[in-house]
Amino acid sequence: MVERVIDDLAIFAVVAEERSFTRAASRLGVSQSALSQTIRALERRLGLQLLARTTRSVSATAAGSVLLEDLRPALEQIQTSLSKARHLRERPAGRIRLAVARAAALIVLLPKLKQFNRAYPDIVLEVTVEDGPIDLVAGEFDAGLQIGEFIQRDMIAVRATKDLRLAVVGSPEYFKNHARPRTPHDLKDHACVGFRFRSGMYRWEFEKGRKQVTVNPQGLVSFDDSELAIDAVLNGVGLGISLEEVLAPLIKQERLVQVLRDWCPTFPGFFLYYPSRRHQPAALAALISALRLSV
Repeated sequence: MVERVIDDLAIFAVVAEERSFTRAASRLGVSQSALSQTIRALERRLGLQLLARTTRSVSATAAGSVLLEDLRPALEQIQTSLSKARHLRERPAGRIRLAVARAAALIVLLPKLKQFNRAYPDIVLEVTVEDGPIDLVAGEFDAGLQIGEFIQRDMIAVRATKDLRLAVVGSPEYFKNHARPRTPHDLKDHACVGFRFRSGMYRWEFEKGRKQVTVNPQGLVSFDDSELAIDAVLNGVGLGISLEEVLAPLIKQERLVQVLRDWCPTFPGFFLYYPSRRHQPAALAALISALRLSV
């Protein structure tokens, strides 16, 4: 309703400026009869006569003149704002709000961030770390980086990494006093450092051949921060689980010992996802291109 009134007011301003329905219709690319109907409908809605009409001329009434005095600068401001908005659509610039899993930030975003910033100095990334499922639209995010199973089906998803694998790890100190588990069922005899989403505890899922096992981690501590959970594992509190690619340096340095690797199959990695849009901002298109996995 408001948008219709604004459109009609802009049309009224053109007619008043041209002082002719014929010239205004030609300028706006509409028929003279359609233009007359629009002005009459506007006057009915406002309860005001805006234009005085004769067979030879059209001029603003006293009420119309008062309205035009304030209307012209307002319309100019709207036009300026629209031009800026179109410019942002055409040129990669502006702010992008991202919801990113911590591991995705480490694996996908940070390695490409410096080059992206150099290529697009007018794009500002506002990154929120969120490991669990999140509603982009409700959270007013432009896009997210997450593993596929957490992405809503109505989103557009673009692969950002190759397949990944989870790794179950413990510290050398922990394994001095505990036998290494050989199957997921052995985890019942171990302290497991849990990781919590807002929606609940993350369950450890394993697969080997046709066998599938799900374990609810049992331990004396859990965290809602994946980095703190691994720090606890490093300090010998118990076993933990995270992405193998993230833990690889610690495993190579022998600060962590990986177990149950044959029970941890690969799975589709991280995806950049975003709501479907008819007119995609240039800044988001640039980010998609930068983070898309090159085949």
